[in-house]
Amino acid sequence: MRTNIEIDDALIAEAMELSGLPTKKAVVEKALQDFVSHHSRKKAWEELRGMGWEGDLDAMRRGWSPDTDGHKDAAE
Repeated sequence: MRTNIEIDDALIAEAMELSGLPTKKAVVEKALQDFVSHHSRKKAWEELRGMGWEGDLDAMRRGWSPDTDGHKDAAE
């Protein structure tokens, strides 16, 4: 999609230098990709917040050792 927008020349030049991207278009596309990615991750974390965890970590640890898979033998 062709779009005509005004962008601060110094800002786009700095973004091109920092990113190593060769064109204004590439810098704008990268910025948009990063923006969407950042906010998608932020939204996912916000949806996970408050879900909590239920369980007894100490009980899960009992009987576990690095030599076993954490399960008691059927013979016991």
